[in-house]
Amino acid sequence: MASHRRPKQPSRTRVTVLTTAAAAAVALSSQAANAAPSEKPSKDEVKAKVDKLYEEVERATDKANGAEEKQEKLEKEIDTLQDQVARGQDDLNTMRDSLGLMASSQYRTGAIDPSVQLFLSSDPDDYLDKASTIDQLSSQQVEALKKVQDKQRVLAQQREEAAGKLKELSDTRKTLGKKKKEVQSKLADAQKLLNSLTAAEKASITAADQRASRDAGDRIDLGNEVAGSNFGAAALAAARTQMGKPYVSGGSGPNSYDCSGLTQWAYGQAGVSITRTTYTQQNDGTKIGRGELKPGDLVFFNSLAHVGLYAGNGVVLHAPKPGAVVRLESMSTIGSFQFGVRV
Repeated sequence: MASHRRPKQPSRTRVTVLTTAAAAAVALSSQAANAAPSEKPSKDEVKAKVDKLYEEVERATDKANGAEEKQEKLEKEIDTLQDQVARGQDDLNTMRDSLGLMASSQYRTGAIDPSVQLFLSSDPDDYLDKASTIDQLSSQQVEALKKVQDKQRVLAQQREEAAGKLKELSDTRKTLGKKKKEVQSKLADAQKLLNSLTAAEKASITAADQRASRDAGDRIDLGNEVAGSNFGAAALAAARTQMGKPYVSGGSGPNSYDCSGLTQWAYGQAGVSITRTTYTQQNDGTKIGRGELKPGDLVFFNSLAHVGLYAGNGVVLHAPKPGAVVRLESMSTIGSFQFGVRV
């Protein structure tokens, strides 16, 4: 007969634990249900975050521009070195061929010990002429060997330098790729923030942006201020012809620009070659304070993240940021002024 056992009752401790866990779960569910939804950022907060992202974009773009400029320089240096190595190898081959001909000639004339040759010679004068030729050939051979060794050392150094440049070029290309990805990522983040706004909020931000540009344009009067230099005057005049063209990260003209791309292009039209990035353009002239600014001077903002051309009357002509165009704008709306540079 099967035994019938009474089911084992759970211990008081286990019941207490289960009850407590259930209560906690219910409490958490209740809190989650009653929690206030995360507040959507305001239009001003979005604009502030987007402006900060755009500033970071400019920094990353400048680093990318620097890497690209370095890449181009390295490529030219490598081409020159490789050309030198190729020509040097041709010279070395010619030297070796010449050295081989010397050795063959010496062998054919019979490089016999002079005392033996004198003993065998029936004409001592003829021997002396031949001996002189052999000694001269030997001296040329020694000199040729020295030249070959020197050329080999030079070629080894050039090959080593070329290998180092190729490694540096590879690292630079990686940096360039990384910075370009960083730019695209930050632009995507900015666009995501802008997409969170309503159409009316977006329109409001755009209108404020356009109003700042229009107000600056209405105020400018270059006729009352003399340019800081002839180059500056020509650069500013060239830049004004590009107004309305879009800001594009990495753009250097003539269809689009980033900030340092515009200033480099403008000075290029004035016949002056300046460097590509804000971090290097600061060294392309004489630094000056705000009170010394004249039309055509370079003006730097936001810890060297941004550069434009001073247009006079507190106004800057620049390529401002993604989504904007080359325009005139009051210095007070651009950011933190660093210094000016007169080229």
